[in-house]
Amino acid sequence: MSRPVILTCALTGAGDTTGKSEHVPVTPEQIAADAIAAARAGASVVHIHVRDVETGQGSRDDALYREVVRIVGESDVDPVINLTAGMGGDLFVDPSNPTTHLPGTDLVSGLERLSHVEELRPEMCTIDCGSLNFGEGSQLYVSTPDMLREGAARIRELGVKPEMEIFDTGQLWFANVMVEEGLFAPPPLYQLCMGIPYGAPADTGLLHAMVNMLPEGAEFTSFALGRNQMKWVAQSVLLGGHVRVGLEDNLYLSKGVKATNAQLVERAAGIIGDLGEAVATPDEAREILQIERGGSNR
Repeated sequence: MSRPVILTCALTGAGDTTGKSEHVPVTPEQIAADAIAAARAGASVVHIHVRDVETGQGSRDDALYREVVRIVGESDVDPVINLTAGMGGDLFVDPSNPTTHLPGTDLVSGLERLSHVEELRPEMCTIDCGSLNFGEGSQLYVSTPDMLREGAARIRELGVKPEMEIFDTGQLWFANVMVEEGLFAPPPLYQLCMGIPYGAPADTGLLHAMVNMLPEGAEFTSFALGRNQMKWVAQSVLLGGHVRVGLEDNLYLSKGVKATNAQLVERAAGIIGDLGEAVATPDEAREILQIERGGSNR
């Protein structure tokens, strides 16, 4: 008997990708249209960031989230809605004067990062489980243990299912501590994020080791960037997990061929089927993750 595999589509992210592909959605209408198309292609979950409609850069504007959720909610599909709560952690440090924040810094409290989650009460949201040197230069992502405990407690109070974003093994260690402390309703859901400089590299042996660190009863999904995206679909399924694809992490269907979100979902669904498993329906995803419709996950 086949196992239902949750297939998440991460639609747009916050990276500087809009100039690299015409398929990256920017406006609420475009993001919602891609969510609907991804769901029709088989996505169980749609992971949503929003972007400033003028600049195309990532945004924390609650009104933009509200519009995306409204359009998807009025459509003929019913994917699990997973809103990012990772925006607001970006710190650019002047290396010659580290107490000075450089342009590009968007740093707010852990609770302020949840303002749209407070209002919209989606079925799921993300929580980024630690701080990280984010690529070259002087950018940091800031998410301290105090911020995380406070945010996790509030997410549980709101009845929203958290997806723990894990970018290295130390973050996984601390996520396990939070699970032990009872901050997450069972089953805990881990997203193992591979290949983001300078977090966990996209190494299959490391993925296997991270899966072995998960507590009993946990659910996990994983992804890797760029050309490793579809390889990670197979790796994750073979290790008993779920999968994520989408333009947030990869812009290409094959070398030189730019993808749409729906095409990436279709490709991933084919890999899942070829491995003898089945793509979970949205309701099967809710059952696996113990999500009650409307987001009551206390």
